[in-house]
This record gives sequence, C-alpha cells and structure tokens, in this order.
Amino acid sequence: MQIYWTKIKQIIKETPEIRTYLLERPEDFTWEEGAHTHLGLEGFNAGEKPNKSLVRHMSISTLPQENVIGITTRIKERSSEFKSILNNLEIGDKVAIFKIHSNVPLKRENKNVYLLSSGVGLATFRPLVLEYLERADNVNQIHSLNIDSSKDFLFTNIFKSEQDKKFTAQFVDNRNDYYEEVKKNAADKDGLFYVVGSEEFLVQNIAVLGEHGIKPEQIMLDKRENQLPNYLSYDLSV
Repeated sequence: MQIYWTKIKQIIKETPEIRTYLLERPEDFTWEEGAHTHLGLEGFNAGEKPNKSLVRHMSISTLPQENVIGITTRIKERSSEFKSILNNLEIGDKVAIFKIHSNVPLKRENKNVYLLSSGVGLATFRPLVLEYLERADNVNQIHSLNIDSSKDFLFTNIFKSEQDKKFTAQFVDNRNDYYEEVKKNAADKDGLFYVVGSEEFLVQNIAVLGEHGIKPEQIMLDKRENQLPNYLSYDLSV
C-alpha cells in the first residue's frame, strides 16, 4: 500500500462549518469522478497498528485536471479527535492520502441522472457535475437536489441551473419539500438516482424511491459492491 504524504496548499471556508482542504497532488496520484480516499493525520501509522481514530474515508471533491486533491468536510464546534486536529492544521502542514476507490462514477447510458444529497454530501457530486458540464456525452440531463437545514448551501457557483447544458440544481432547507421533490423525480421510471448522505438519509431515500417504482439497479450509492445488498435488497413486486 502506497502512502502519499502531501502538503495542504489552501484552506477554503465554504460556510461557517464547512472547509475544503486543497492538497498538493502527487504526480502519479489520479482518480475518477465520484472517488474517495483515506485521509490520515500525523501519527496515524506511528505504532505497530494504524490508529484508526486518525483516519477517515473522504470523498475527493475535485477532478484530476484541477491538479489539486480537494477534501470537503463539515467541522462542528464539538468535533471528534480527527476533526479537531484537522481544524487546527495550516497551509504547509502534511497529511497522508492512500487507498483510492470510486463507487459512483458518472454513468453514460443515455438516461436522466438525479443527484440526491444532504449537506456536505454534495462534495461527492461536484466532480460528477464538472465532468458532465465538460463532456455531456451519453447523458440526457442532470438534476441535483440538495437538502441543508442550515441554508448555507455549498458550491452554488457550480450547482446553478444551466438550461443550455441541461443541468438543473435545486436546494431545499426542509424534509417535506425535499421528499416531495424526490417523489417528482421518481416519476422518471428510467432515470438513474445517485444518493449521498448519512445512513438514515440513504435508507429514507431508498424507501421513497422504491415505493415509487424505482428499481434497485437504478440507485447508485457510495458503497462497495458487497455492501449494496444491505441497502438495495427490496422487491418491487411485494
């Protein structure tokens, strides 16, 4: 397993609670949209066994052509040890990145794509949208729906409707409005539905989509293939 120790180039305060850490990109480090990596803080591998409290799975919120590795995360006033340490890091400090994998690349199947996210989950979708806006081949259109009760919506410079590019973005701040919109989206019985958020958010979205006739194979989750049956084992005929 190769571990890359890389410097923080920039820290962007996206909202009062959300930060994006832009990391130097090692020459041979590449990925595709929808990827995540392991982010390790200093000391995580100092002992005989890795200190798992100093490691997190993190979505990469940039594309390789941006030439930086973007990690976007929410840091609350009361945070875990990992988030507290991360919050105190400065430009020039080093972090480790290793083990990269993509569960939710953009599928190009000549269908409509729906991106359903909660809060900072939108960071996973930022590269998919950029990839689509750059090259829309074999994607009919994309609609993004994000819920954030804080109303501090993320990446609004990218997640803005562009009718000529067949991209629409919608932000809501309450569950009722959000799930009403999900039901409307589910009227597209041939669409592809990407869902990113907390475990509870995934379960609720899958339930609503399933109730409205969306098949398990139409739902994309940021989970390993062997984990998908835990979420998508429902039968529409029941």
